[in-house]
Amino acid sequence: MTRPTDFAITRENLLGTDIEPTFAGVLSFLRRKYSKDLTYADVAVTGIPYDLALSNRAGARMGPRSIRAASSNLAWGRVAHWGFDPFEQLAVVDYGDCGIDTSLPERAPEHIEQHVSHILAQDCASLCLGGDHFITYPILKAYAKKFGTAMSLIHFDAHYDTWNDSTGKIDHGTMFYHAAKEGLIEPERSVQLGMRTSIDDTLGFHVFDNNLIHANQPAYIAKQIKQIVGDNPCYITFDIDCLDPAYAPGTGTPVVGGLSTYQAQQILRALEGINVVGMDLVEVSPAYDTAEITSLAAASLALDLLCLYAKASHRNTHNK
Repeated sequence: MTRPTDFAITRENLLGTDIEPTFAGVLSFLRRKYSKDLTYADVAVTGIPYDLALSNRAGARMGPRSIRAASSNLAWGRVAHWGFDPFEQLAVVDYGDCGIDTSLPERAPEHIEQHVSHILAQDCASLCLGGDHFITYPILKAYAKKFGTAMSLIHFDAHYDTWNDSTGKIDHGTMFYHAAKEGLIEPERSVQLGMRTSIDDTLGFHVFDNNLIHANQPAYIAKQIKQIVGDNPCYITFDIDCLDPAYAPGTGTPVVGGLSTYQAQQILRALEGINVVGMDLVEVSPAYDTAEITSLAAASLALDLLCLYAKASHRNTHNK
């Protein structure tokens, strides 16, 4: 009898981890079942392959595919340093990708918001894989409608993405300006980490730039974040260019001096206890990658986000 494979389509139980060769089989994120049925799902992992808001190198639309491929190396069971298998606690499906018509770019924000709103309407959280960072804006709109309150944003990035924009452009450098102005997020209870560019107005966000992070231990940084966000519902967005290009060359706008993958993981792991309700990881551009290290870093950080959500899920009402 041949060994069972292709768990992305043959898996019957959404819980648990089944191991298959990393080099073969139908790809899904961490070998979870591909499904549009969210009846028994706690988290839907979904790709948002949109990169028309980029200001530099294009290619992030290929990010979801490359992250899924790299994630096959991580589907082994208990996660190092977390000490548990998140899939024993969370029913996670790969929901496929948001359908985006690139010939109608002005419709993309609406389509992304509707896509995520459909997931949330079924009492399921989302882990979105980008795509460029603009996608977080329509995602936040969907979450704000779901929770009816301004959320805390925990934003890992090299860039502030809060440039003043009164014209309403579809741009990956202005979306948090709009999110703050529209009351989707509460800057005074939000944190931006890893910044190493400049901006005139931070809009009230707490900024932990790269110098502050390099000068302090991850546990200290996480403690400060937890004091700022308190018990507020938190959305975590991780732009892969928060990492130094040595750890993540495959991105559209790399900036030197960034975090190591280890630092980012240690901060995320020390955030246990926050009320995380949704998350995304964006800006992976595999055409500029080297030996898939960016995609692997992205998949690993996305797995940490799932573990963090699993720790918080006991307090979230939509956990099934």
